[in-house]
Amino acid sequence: MKSSAVGMALFATMATAASAQQSDWSYEATIYLFMPETDTSFETALGQVDGTLSFSDALENLDFAFMGALAATNGRWSFLADYNYTNLSFGNTAPGPANSDLDTSVKTQFLTAAVGYRVRQDPLVSVDLTGGFRWYSTETEFTLTPGTMPGRTNTADDSWVDPIIGARARFTLSDKWTSTAYVDYGGFRSGSQTWSVLVTADYAINDRWMLRGGYRYISFDHEIDGRDYEFSQSGPLFGATYRF
Repeated sequence: MKSSAVGMALFATMATAASAQQSDWSYEATIYLFMPETDTSFETALGQVDGTLSFSDALENLDFAFMGALAATNGRWSFLADYNYTNLSFGNTAPGPANSDLDTSVKTQFLTAAVGYRVRQDPLVSVDLTGGFRWYSTETEFTLTPGTMPGRTNTADDSWVDPIIGARARFTLSDKWTSTAYVDYGGFRSGSQTWSVLVTADYAINDRWMLRGGYRYISFDHEIDGRDYEFSQSGPLFGATYRF
């Protein structure tokens, strides 16, 4: 699974289910823009290389992105899916005199899918416990340009799946305003872990449409061919949700 077809196939499956929905089911589809600071690193034979893209330069260095989420709810049960694809290219000054610059090309995909069960529900607060998996794929190139040493390129190219557990809480603030908080952790094995945090403020335009804004952090730490690879993104998120 090396392309955005993974996310599109998931969306098509959920859409088919929605077309045959029963009255007990409700659905949400969200398209969002995530504008994060990006940090990534990879262990090489000559030491670790680190690439950083600041929040202020995120849009300028973005080559392509697709981000979307789906949710289905029936009573206390819910099903959640979130897909993110980004293609970034950016440069940093290489540490020390050995090389002049570090050029980083990042293609990443991740898909989070989980089942939730509501353990608390009242007019002001609802809390779901969740469990599922997160699939992650990267094609990242770290290119050190020549300095006192020749240039070289190191590539992190792999994909994997980690189990995750988490919790989601929704708070009713007024007739129009709600807030959502979500956290999860996964991996549970040596050489692989992931976790994420999402906090949003949500404004209902009407019964169908809702605008969302907030903050997201997500990270991955995994061994690729015995070498440590790290990736994290953090920053503001803005989206629109359609409920049906």
